[in-house]
Amino acid sequence: MPIFEVHLPLLDEIKTKGLKLALQGMADNAVERLTSGLGISEVRAVMRDDPPPRPNPRLKPHAEGFWLHMRPTYYNNLLDGIYPSFLLGWLSTFFFTFEIITGIFLMVYYTPSPLVAYDNMLNILSNVPFGRLMRDMHKLGAELMVAIVALHMLRTFLTGSYKKPRQFTWATGLILLLVTALLSFSGYLLPWDQLSLWAVTIGASMAEAAPPEIVGKTLNLIVRGAPEFGAGGLLRFYLLHVIFLPLVGLLAFGVHYYKVILHGHSLPPEAEEVGVDTARKVPIKVRTYFMPRILTRELFWVAILLAIMVLWSAYLFHAPLEPHAESLITPLHIISPWYFLWLQGMLKLGDKVIWGVILPTILIGGLLFLPYIEVGPSRRYGHRRIGLSAAMLFVAGIIILSFMGTPFYGVDTSPEQEAVAVLVPETEPGPLRLSDWDELETGVYESAAWNIAPNRTLRDLLHTFNEEIEIAEYGGRTGWEGVMVIEDWQPGLKKITLRVLWIDQATGDPGEFNNSTYLHQNSDYGQGE
Repeated sequence: MPIFEVHLPLLDEIKTKGLKLALQGMADNAVERLTSGLGISEVRAVMRDDPPPRPNPRLKPHAEGFWLHMRPTYYNNLLDGIYPSFLLGWLSTFFFTFEIITGIFLMVYYTPSPLVAYDNMLNILSNVPFGRLMRDMHKLGAELMVAIVALHMLRTFLTGSYKKPRQFTWATGLILLLVTALLSFSGYLLPWDQLSLWAVTIGASMAEAAPPEIVGKTLNLIVRGAPEFGAGGLLRFYLLHVIFLPLVGLLAFGVHYYKVILHGHSLPPEAEEVGVDTARKVPIKVRTYFMPRILTRELFWVAILLAIMVLWSAYLFHAPLEPHAESLITPLHIISPWYFLWLQGMLKLGDKVIWGVILPTILIGGLLFLPYIEVGPSRRYGHRRIGLSAAMLFVAGIIILSFMGTPFYGVDTSPEQEAVAVLVPETEPGPLRLSDWDELETGVYESAAWNIAPNRTLRDLLHTFNEEIEIAEYGGRTGWEGVMVIEDWQPGLKKITLRVLWIDQATGDPGEFNNSTYLHQNSDYGQGE
């Protein structure tokens, strides 16, 4: 008999059950610990959407697990579909998680310094494996997240889900909307190109308008880190984007979702009696359990959305990267991000303090306290005609103000600059920089003779140029002409000069405006000067 004997559980299992059954038992035990109560067979049943046995083991992960303890174990059958939530809350959560994951990938290759930030972006786009795809998906996800969160709040208002007892849930949702917009806005500066620098400069100028003057100047210095954006401002926006705002967002999201679970997902307005909230009371006969129906559906949506994001970013959408940020060169028609265009439109109506600071603050405050002001008990659409009409007017107002924030409203510029900017904009590559380099044949071409250009690329460029020349009207000027000069500047480098000519009627003197752009054969697009 041996002096000592070692008993190993696996060996004992193999002796009693055999190797195959012992390994299956160990795997089942590991999965059960990982899922907080579900074995392999039960996980398979969940994925197949099989009905649960009795007693239901699929309730254990909600009670004992970490990830599912905040998810309801069951939902009302009325919520098992698109209406009334339209999946907007779930989509907001998905995009928030998606942005964190793709953002961490980009953080590895980025340094928040004006000296290297732009070079880092070029490196991500050209050298980092899947770098362009990740940046495009991160940018696309940010744009979609702002839209989805805004639509989620609009849906909440339209269905009356902000009413008692969900007033504080609405308040945390508004905070999440503001955090989402600020997250996207703070990330706007990080590429450190012309578009990002000047778009953020416009937005940050609102801080300077805050009364009194000493407060505005102080806020401006805090936001920018200096009188103009530089190393301090870029670092501040980076820290806001990757640390402060995500932490605030996670905190607000935790409170928001806790309140949603506490009060239950609100039912369709027509499904409840006026003034009665039955969301938490879900009889057994009208329950849809989280597992398998809701879980498998959410996994399906995750797969579909990820596929859409990858294909969209690979073939249809590419995040822009303009020339390096230059504080001494102001691009033509620079605008704020689209979700702040309404604010830029308000600035065109009058005083910056009133229209840019005071009224937006009142608007946000009114939305925050709306559930405590509008206390009518009914959520039904027919009983809320005034509120729904006000919501439609609000949305229409935002759309109109957003249009007013674009360069198409209330912006006067000289037509020669407009004509050149159509071909060579400073905030995006534009038709000239994206044209076929080989078809830009050396020569002098008049825009009016576009139809006899030697190839299709030149015909399209000159036709566009000529259309802008024909609509040019400015004071007493006549005799507008457009000329494109293409020169072989160096081996593999072409210089394209756009000239706009006119005659001053008052003096008879000729006028001229020139813009030169250099296009390299092996680059995506050149750099104007």
